[in-house]
Amino acid sequence: MGSRKRIAAEKRKEAKKAVAVASLKKVPTSPRKMRQIADTIRGVEVERALGLLRFSTRHASKPMEKLLMSAIANWEAKNEGQKAGDTKLIVKTVMVDESTGLKRMLPAPQGRAYRMVKRSNHVTLVVDTAPAQPAENKA
Repeated sequence: MGSRKRIAAEKRKEAKKAVAVASLKKVPTSPRKMRQIADTIRGVEVERALGLLRFSTRHASKPMEKLLMSAIANWEAKNEGQKAGDTKLIVKTVMVDESTGLKRMLPAPQGRAYRMVKRSNHVTLVVDTAPAQPAENKA
């Protein structure tokens, strides 16, 4: 491996140290409803995001709250000796992908049956430390 590749690989490895990832597979909620919850917490501080999820009346907010707690625990495991409350963590990215749908039959008029798809999704959440704010010049 050349020196440039090694340096680039080390930079990528250092960048991954501050980031914690948690994923949730086959959540029995439609991806559209889960994306609405994901949009509310994307880019928000972790404490505020937990509050938003905890007091939300949406069905999809419960699994998303558990996923965020898991991502925080993963971050604390990676950065031993540091607490999530002490550092300024933000929800960097939330990705909601469609999973397989359960195909069911629904009774229809005149003895027919319509097909119904019970949708599910996969969610991936990334927690990162907030970038440092540059000091403003007072002139």
